[in-house]
Amino acid sequence: MPDPPRTPHWERAFSTLGCPDADVHEVARLARTHGCTGVELRCAPPEGLLTPHSSPAERASVKAHLASAGVRALWLASYVRVADDGIEDTDCRTRLDALLTLAADLGALGVRVFPGASRPGPEADERAARRLRAAADRAARAGTHLLLETHDSHPGAADVARVLTAVDHPAVGAVWDVLHTWRAGESPAESARVLAPWLRHVQLKDVAARDDPHPRLPGTGAVPLAELPGALAAVGYRGWLCLEWEKRWFPRAPALTEALRYAARDEFTQVARGPGAASPSPERTRNP
Repeated sequence: MPDPPRTPHWERAFSTLGCPDADVHEVARLARTHGCTGVELRCAPPEGLLTPHSSPAERASVKAHLASAGVRALWLASYVRVADDGIEDTDCRTRLDALLTLAADLGALGVRVFPGASRPGPEADERAARRLRAAADRAARAGTHLLLETHDSHPGAADVARVLTAVDHPAVGAVWDVLHTWRAGESPAESARVLAPWLRHVQLKDVAARDDPHPRLPGTGAVPLAELPGALAAVGYRGWLCLEWEKRWFPRAPALTEALRYAARDEFTQVARGPGAASPSPERTRNP
């Protein structure tokens, strides 16, 4: 009897949040050393490897250096808050347009945004959906995506799913931050199942406890990361697993290099991979 089909491993990436002082040469070296094929670029003016204010020459240089290392700029980690009632629609749209232009210049797959509502509820959902819908065609024309993260006012998969159901546009998807859905009371299997129609990116992290956000090396904290590969395999996810190591916020945390070594272990990057199983193409970021 032939062996049952096996799920291949996922491509690995890391966020530059874990190396806030690194230049593009160091980012490329880290990726090569640790077998990462993608990076999530923190984009928070005036910090970040690139910002919407970066010159064409700076954009071209970063893109070329990453490409020479066999690394793709996956997502721009922006801090735009699409459900925030403290900013106007026009301001939000202007900021999103600038980020989408930067993503297109880099060949990045998308731009991460936060919900950021001061008061969660139907009005916040409608505000976020309206703003994402207004920018969706622009994202599609740029060949990229807008991704709403499970975060702050919308920490659960169900919270983000409500907004994305209302948006209903193929250029708008989800970033699953596994920490926040777990803190919201969801299991990895539940979160993956709810987010599956929109899931484009997964951020992996571990912490000491639900009420203690201090980073722990992947697999040594309280987040049930061992359940993550099975949950992703069950919904057919074929994108990247991205380590979001919060060295920027917790400078006394271990170095990113140590966290990357822990995140590369088989229990996080593959599920029962059998002989002859093919690795996914880096281009395959959408679910089948």
